[in-house]
Amino acid sequence: MLVKTFGSAVYGIQAITITIEVNIAAGTKYFIVGLPDVAVKESYFRIESALKNCGYRMPRQQVVVNMAPADIKKEGSAYDLTIATGVLAASGQIEATELDRYLIMGELSLDGGLQPIKGALPIAIQARKEGFKGFILPKQNAREAAIVNDLEVYGVENIKQVADFFNGDQSLKPEIINTREEFYDSLANYDSDFSDVRGQENIKRALEIAAAGGHNVILIGPPGAGKTMLARRLPSILPPLSLHESLETTKIHSVAGKLSAADALVTTRPFRSPHHTISDVALVGGGSNPQPGEISLAHNGVLFLDELPEFKRTALEVMRQPLEERRVTISRAKFTVDYPSSIMLVASMNPCPCGYYNHPEKECICPPGMVQKYLSKISGPLLDRIDLHVEVTPVNFSELSSERLAEKSDQIRERVVKAREVQSARFGERPDLHANAQMSPQMVRDICKINAAGQMLLKKAMEKLGLSARAYDRILKVARTIADLAGSEDIQLEHLAEAIHFRSLDREGWAG
Repeated sequence: MLVKTFGSAVYGIQAITITIEVNIAAGTKYFIVGLPDVAVKESYFRIESALKNCGYRMPRQQVVVNMAPADIKKEGSAYDLTIATGVLAASGQIEATELDRYLIMGELSLDGGLQPIKGALPIAIQARKEGFKGFILPKQNAREAAIVNDLEVYGVENIKQVADFFNGDQSLKPEIINTREEFYDSLANYDSDFSDVRGQENIKRALEIAAAGGHNVILIGPPGAGKTMLARRLPSILPPLSLHESLETTKIHSVAGKLSAADALVTTRPFRSPHHTISDVALVGGGSNPQPGEISLAHNGVLFLDELPEFKRTALEVMRQPLEERRVTISRAKFTVDYPSSIMLVASMNPCPCGYYNHPEKECICPPGMVQKYLSKISGPLLDRIDLHVEVTPVNFSELSSERLAEKSDQIRERVVKAREVQSARFGERPDLHANAQMSPQMVRDICKINAAGQMLLKKAMEKLGLSARAYDRILKVARTIADLAGSEDIQLEHLAEAIHFRSLDREGWAG
């Protein structure tokens, strides 16, 4: 008897429906065809054990399983339940009349229980698109799949529940999530707040400007000055995620298997902080079975690289294109996948190997030329993509012990949101542009016009401070953001002066 069941394969953040054809005929062998990998081939042993332990039998005849389309490689253990359901139906142990209305996915344990799968959300979106009535999957993934409306999502714990459901012996209760309610209930619910930080008002101001314009930022200062503490609080002042951004971010985390059973939607801006020993592939994504990297997991949020010069140069260099294009393209011989990576890059570093160059109290013990050598680990092209260079100085005792209440993240976020609204109106005809940091050089010339006095100030600053040519556009973009925060239509002298202040690493002789 020939039976068809339906599963799905995930490429990038898109799903492709896979038809599993099971045919039972005279013979004794088990064949699985259609470019399965080792994990799919091993499914025979998991399926046989699971069926026996749940009171069913594996047919002692020739079983041929075809996974179509046959030219796409099938990877992973998530097809176990799809194949097992097909085997049960083909051998007459369950009714096959309703099988074509459901998409079925899940990894089987030897006792018939189900393990979670990756990519449940994009699979559910594709299932609805193709007109399936329902999606049967492990209970741990039910909440993320139930975000999709107009699709019955059934979370099951073992294969017996699936068999009883198709035989009509047991009804399954669909998982129901009110997507909008779920989204708005936990929107912008962050554990940390800017009010936790004592002092450092100039750094908070720099991060407010970065958040308002979507600018990348690097924090330079000695150990213990609060660089990491400040960076971790940056997502709390970014504009709240829109529902579209939330769904897009959730899809990436779903594909990577990073959502817990309790999660349905990612409702806060992601904050990813990989260790400096990270490989190139882990940072930007890839592998033989391509997976999203840290730069994509931070999509619509913040990627924080602590101790930037300690990262491998090759890992940092592969970030250059994704930072510019806001997506990662991974090409293989037979296919290409795209992962979105619209992020704010926040980096931190010590000014020198010992950490105390330019320290107000402690003396730097690095030999001559060491500071410049340390800074040269960061390439010019990468530094070119960082708009704000912020020097962080240690907090003194009086500020640390002060009882004065610092400004809360909510108050800062209000100003950031207002500035972003101004930018949204400005870039209304360009839906791909959302913030000043994304402006092209031509747009900078058209939008960031300055008067004669401003031109003179910028000319003097570039000559006196030895600012590089690449600093010119960056200063104008940041000045435009400062003007937006101030509610000014034009870039004033004070806005330019503040923007110039945030170009430390471009100054000649900064590193001695």
